This record gives sequence, C-alpha cells and structure tokens, in this order.
Amino acid sequence: MKINIPETGQKRVVIVGGGFAGLTLARKLAKSNYQVVLLDKNNYHQFQPLFYQVAMSGLEPSSISFPLRKMFQSSKNVYIRVTAVEHVDTTHKQLTTPIGVVNYDYLVLAIGAKTNFFGNEDLAERCIPMKSVSEALYLRNKILADYEQALSTPDYDARQKLIDIVIVGGGPTGVEVAGALAEMKKYVMPKDYPELNCDEIDIHLIQGGPKLLLGMSDKASQKAHEFLEQLDVQIKLDTRVTDFDGEFVYMSDGSKIETHKVIWAAGITGNTIDGLPEGAIVRARRIKVDQFSRVDGVEDVFAIGDIAYMEEGEYEDGHPQVAQVAMQQAKQLAKNLKNIDKGKALEAFAYDDLGAMATIGRHKAVVDLPKVKFQGSFAWFVWLFVHLFQILGVKNRLFVFLNWVWGYFTYDQSLRLIIKPRVPKNNQLKITEES
Repeated sequence: MKINIPETGQKRVVIVGGGFAGLTLARKLAKSNYQVVLLDKNNYHQFQPLFYQVAMSGLEPSSISFPLRKMFQSSKNVYIRVTAVEHVDTTHKQLTTPIGVVNYDYLVLAIGAKTNFFGNEDLAERCIPMKSVSEALYLRNKILADYEQALSTPDYDARQKLIDIVIVGGGPTGVEVAGALAEMKKYVMPKDYPELNCDEIDIHLIQGGPKLLLGMSDKASQKAHEFLEQLDVQIKLDTRVTDFDGEFVYMSDGSKIETHKVIWAAGITGNTIDGLPEGAIVRARRIKVDQFSRVDGVEDVFAIGDIAYMEEGEYEDGHPQVAQVAMQQAKQLAKNLKNIDKGKALEAFAYDDLGAMATIGRHKAVVDLPKVKFQGSFAWFVWLFVHLFQILGVKNRLFVFLNWVWGYFTYDQSLRLIIKPRVPKNNQLKITEES
C-alpha cells in the first residue's frame, strides 16, 4: 500500500527527519519545482539546545516546539506525514513505513542521532537521556517527584539518594544542565522546600576527558570549570562511568556515588535505517557522504546533519554534530538540488565555522567566535540573544523571552509541575517513542 500523496508529475524529494537539517532543507525547497515530502515521527520541530531548560522547569515544552504543518501552511508542494521509516529500497527508490510505501526521486536522510551508551545495557536502561522534549519532561517530573519524596524521608542516606544528581558528560549539554541544577539548588529549592536542607544536595559532573567542553578553547574550558565550582558543582575529570545499578554510580577510578538519578550526556550515535550498504555506515553509526552530501555507494540518496560523515579539510573525522553544520549542509543541498533540476553542476560543501558557546548560569557563559573569545556577563547576553532568535515562531520567542525576564528578576521559575500522562486502557491511539 502506498502512502496517499498526490502524483503531480513533479520530481519528488523525500526528506526523513524534521530536525535542523531536514526542516531547513524543506523550507528552502518549498517554492522549488520539486514535490517535497517530509517524514518525521513527530508533528513538530524540537529546538534541542533548550531541552535542558524544559527539564529544569524554566520553559514549557510548547515554547521550544513548533508544529511542522504551521510552517508550510502556504506551501502547495510540501506534504507532511507523521511516521517512522522502516526500510529503504535504493534499487526501486522506495521507503517502507508503518503507514505504507512512498516512492522517491531523491531521498535525503536527516535522521539525526540518539544517545550513545557505548553498548552498556544497564546504563541505557537506568540513565536519563535528554534527546527529546518527552525525555526532558520525564527528567523534570523525576527531579520534582524525588524532592517531594525527600521531604518525607527522615533517613539521611535514603534522602541523599533522592536529592543528589550525577551528570555524565562534560560537553555543552552536561555543563548547561549542571549549571541550571546548581542555580535551582541555590535560588529555587530553598523557597519551594524550606523544610529541606538544600546544603545536602550534591551535584556531580563526571567527564571522561581531561577538560570540560573539549570542542572549545582552553580558556572557555577553564572558565566553565571555574563557574561550575563557584556554583558548588563537584567535577571529576578523566573519569568514566562504568555502571549504574539504580543505587550507585560506579566509576573507572574505583569510586562510586550514591544516587537514584543519572543524567546521561556523554555522547551520541547515529540513528539507523535498514537498506543502506554496509560500507556507507562508518564510525558512531554515521553515514559516509561526499562533498555534495551524496551517500557513498548509492544513487540519488543524500544525508545531512548529525547523521552525515563528511571529511573536509581540517575535519578529518567529520564535521562537529551541531546545528550550524546541519543548517549549512541543508542550504547547500537545496542549492544543489535546484542545480540538478536546471542541469547545472553541483557545488561542494564548505563549512563556515561561526563559533561555539555554552551557558553555565546567570552572567556565566563562554563564547568562542572565530576571531574573538570571551566569557562572563557579556557572553551570557550574547548566548541569550543568539538562542532567542534561533527559535521558530514569534509567539515562541515572546514566551521564551518573558520566561527569561521573569526568571531574571524574580530568581524563580514558574513551571514546576509534575505532569504524569494517563492513557485510558481502551485508548486506540498508537503512541510511539520519539527519536
């Protein structure tokens, strides 16, 4: 059975994934001569850099999510289907999905990446990742529910398990989560839980490498370390987490930490799709592509964003898996697909590194730009400005801005709700996990 998509006589570009790469490409092709079919498991785009603020009760999920259909309301040749992709048949140019088969002339894989637990099933089962809005909401519920339970737990050791948190991974996500938790401990928890001794709360950040923010400058790494120490975050470098049994976190140096919560931000691996040649799948399950984003070994199939492994100049191990790469690759591919339609030559992709940044807390951020690096209050305001204007939708930007202003002046967050979804027993709606 084929998916019900009109046959218009146009060449069809099927895009799998509505993240930064897939959405940017669809928008760039919306007024082209192609029919564009966008497939995603969700009916909305998620702004991943702010997942941690949802988890820390700073923002509502709707503020960093944007409906895909709203984006293309005036685009006659863009079709959206909410589904997963089970298999790609590159010989017959077909995709198999739970709702039917879709044909393509050109296929673009923008399927992104998922949390990498490095094959450790215990860690995968018990740690809390943060690669989707639903995972961020789960973390928010878990943190708040444990603090509620801690109020009724007189035993010190049992209480520590509920209130102490371990974060694994010292990249931007781990650093930002640690800083946000530390600020909650300092400003919010004493007001919400006056019966709880907040000095008992320990926040641990475990990093397998020799420094935090490995992809940024030494100055940014050092300053982020100092900022976190000022917020009483306990940092361990050159230490790997080897196991977590739900009670204790075990580390490579033989030490262990007692806790019920481990937030995993220690790496990512590519999402998988059946049907591609084995030779196209390389390190960290990424898909090997050439300078035009064409998948190695197949025709008319492209890959962009976190899933794409492209060697270019100094990027001998592929480009960093960040939003800027994804959007730049999408824009270049859109240009090349238009060139194909016009019979013109393709243009090779060249990454323009616009810099990197991370925020640790109020007036505490680090920014590395190509020609200048700075830290502190100005870096924090730059971080706020850049992220605010990357959010889709004027209303979303306004809500995020108002939440940030409210939090800045009140030292408070107004979204500390434990929302537990309830599904009636006879509910026929099929609910699938987000990618």
